[in-house]
Amino acid sequence: MAEVGKGVNAGKLASNVQKRITRAQEKVLQKLGKADETKDTAFEEEVAKFNKQLADGSKLQKDFKAYLAAVKTMHECSKRLQDCLAEMYDPEWFGKEEVDSIAEDTDLLWQDFHQNLVDNALISMDTYLAQFPDIKARIAKRERKLVDFDSARHHFASIQKGKKKDEAKIAKAEEDLGRAQKVFEEINYELQEELPTLWDSRVGLYVNTFQSVAGLEEKFHRDMGKLNQNLSDIMTKLDEQRLAKKGVTTASTGKSEEAANHNLSESGSDAPKSPAKNETPTVTNGSSDAELPPSVLYKVKALHDYGATDSDELDLKAGDIVLVLPFANPDDQDDGWLMGVKESHWLQNKNLLAKGVFPENFTQKL
Repeated sequence: MAEVGKGVNAGKLASNVQKRITRAQEKVLQKLGKADETKDTAFEEEVAKFNKQLADGSKLQKDFKAYLAAVKTMHECSKRLQDCLAEMYDPEWFGKEEVDSIAEDTDLLWQDFHQNLVDNALISMDTYLAQFPDIKARIAKRERKLVDFDSARHHFASIQKGKKKDEAKIAKAEEDLGRAQKVFEEINYELQEELPTLWDSRVGLYVNTFQSVAGLEEKFHRDMGKLNQNLSDIMTKLDEQRLAKKGVTTASTGKSEEAANHNLSESGSDAPKSPAKNETPTVTNGSSDAELPPSVLYKVKALHDYGATDSDELDLKAGDIVLVLPFANPDDQDDGWLMGVKESHWLQNKNLLAKGVFPENFTQKL
């Protein structure tokens, strides 16, 4: 049995070698113009479109994988940045727990984005391209079978034209021609049915791929935008916390200096006397209290800039003099906040319409 197997394999090998030699000879004769070649322009156009489709699909797959690699790199960089913030954020600072939570949510968002891109785009793209190697191999096989068909056709024609008619050889050549034609036509018919369908399928791939990517990106950036806005709000409040602490410290220092200067002036011979009950007091800016509306309680001087964050607040610059007014409803007054109007506005317009609230610790009483 082993000897028979060896004989069969040897015979098949010899047959394959002979087919290659015959095909090579046929191709040479066709190139030299000594043998005609069967042409199918419509099929060649389908093959050209197939090659373009394969090249486009391969490029799309390559670029998409590069995009996924970039997403993964961005995820790693984002995680390191968020971790850095979480590590250096002092526990007593505003929003410490929220900062840690945002770092975790950001990491999960990147993970989901990458995995969804793989599931919804890369896998379908890989499945689409997986069918091309088989079809490409069958196109190459068709080309070989076409050469075999042309070779059998030429061989049959040459025997028929021979001076000596050998009916057995003619019958054998005709049988070989019929078999070669059948094999070629079968594979040719299959490819003519499949190639146009495959060509049309590229539209579905492009639509699904880019719709998936666009939708996933839109959702990712929307969710990431919310996290970034939360983080920005926390940073804003942290800065406000810092400024508030700085304002309290500076105001306390200013009051201590004022008290020291007051004690020093009292100890001197030129210390001013307190005005009598009915005496008009002198104001520090050269104008008298008699010129001011009776509703003014006292004056303060802004020690620091304060940017109004609401329409009912007063915008201050360091050095501004403010006339402090009582609240119409004492219950509306929050601790640490005063109501007033800038002295410059009163001197210019003689009205109190531009009044607003401001933090007391940003000012010093005059």
